[in-house]
Amino acid sequence: MTPTLVRHHLSHTGRGSRTDLGARARDWSEIQERMLVPLYEAVYERLEVGSATRVLGLGCGSGLALLMAASRGAAVAGVEPSCPERLALARQRLLPETGAGGTRARAGTRLVEGAPGDAADAGTPPYTLVTAFEPIGCLAGDSEGLGELLASATPLAERGAPVALAGWGPPERCATSSVLRVATKLADPLRSTGSWRPALRDDLEEVAQRAGLRPDGSGRVSCPFGYADLDSALKGLLSTGLFDAAIEATDQAQVDKEVTEALHPYQRRDGTVWMPNVFRYVIARVP
Repeated sequence: MTPTLVRHHLSHTGRGSRTDLGARARDWSEIQERMLVPLYEAVYERLEVGSATRVLGLGCGSGLALLMAASRGAAVAGVEPSCPERLALARQRLLPETGAGGTRARAGTRLVEGAPGDAADAGTPPYTLVTAFEPIGCLAGDSEGLGELLASATPLAERGAPVALAGWGPPERCATSSVLRVATKLADPLRSTGSWRPALRDDLEEVAQRAGLRPDGSGRVSCPFGYADLDSALKGLLSTGLFDAAIEATDQAQVDKEVTEALHPYQRRDGTVWMPNVFRYVIARVP
């Protein structure tokens, strides 16, 4: 497995079964992925994504961000280097079977498992937008993996094309930070492989510069995490992979118990769970 996007699914090398990974991917697709919709919308609106846009999504997961770009008329391609279960769900969304009365995928849609180079060949026009929407600034070392991914993706984009990077906002603006600290506490023996850390102000700009990109603006977006109940919140958060090192260091039951306890302050009288968060994005340009 490539070291890029190491925050995705450390459980591929842990104790989870393939069935468990499939269920987790569904939890991501059905519960957690939609929490970042305001981020996707803000970036697409700012960059005026439309029928002339060719998007390459890095770490495309189960494809919601690409689906939103396609609904604006964009041609889309996605690379998912570390979770084939999520990629299978993305293919169901974006590459539906065609037939009498069926939905037809837009020509050129390509979803691949592997490196960015696998999403293009000699006949593929350059991409006009590259996105990396999986937020960094949460696990130690996650920015290094993203830098490597960007370095291999930007040669596929046209000169001057925007590259959108996403990151967690300041801990004091992200209620979920207090829950993520559970992962650090439980995974202490494995701190070097999966420990939570506060986001730093210039994380995204530094990643862009290391990849040879030119920062060209940034923004902040409110992305509250809202769940129907504690069980839904637990499933959604565990689907991110951010607690995998904690599960490996202790066990599933212990992590479930402590994460649920950490969620209690955010449970409202009607049983729903609500955690306000702010995420950052940076727009950089391919030289």
